[in-house]
Amino acid sequence: MDAAIAELQQGFLTPAQIAASRTIMGLDRQLIADGTYFVIEADGQIAGCGGWSRRATLYGGDHSPGRDAALLDPARDAARVRAMYTHPAFARRGVGRLILALCEDAARAEGFTRLELMGTLSGQPLYLSAGYTVIEEILDDRGGEPVPLARMGKSIAS
Repeated sequence: MDAAIAELQQGFLTPAQIAASRTIMGLDRQLIADGTYFVIEADGQIAGCGGWSRRATLYGGDHSPGRDAALLDPARDAARVRAMYTHPAFARRGVGRLILALCEDAARAEGFTRLELMGTLSGQPLYLSAGYTVIEEILDDRGGEPVPLARMGKSIAS
């Protein structure tokens, strides 16, 4: 996660924004406890990780302010794609797309028909190519420097 935040956002964010993004990014251990987090290994190394959630929090790690563990209703709410990170050595090799597919299949199996996520500028090309569309763009300044993000969504109805 640290390498992905530090390296893959270069060219998209300023050094100050990358530093600030650490406040709003990271692992949410609730995903692990819920059994909805995936780790992809390749060549004996962690190539990437990410998951989905049936809980209200849209993004942020354990340390991020504003988390909400309320359960979502598949009949009316979108499941969340959360904490997606690819190790820079494995970027653009299908790791993120694999994790998205795993998340979509698992959420669909639990009755969800839509997914939402909060995409970083560096992650948006992957999400757009996977069929997600921008719902709204925001600036999150909880880390002291405004970090541009986009809430994105996709229908996963069968």
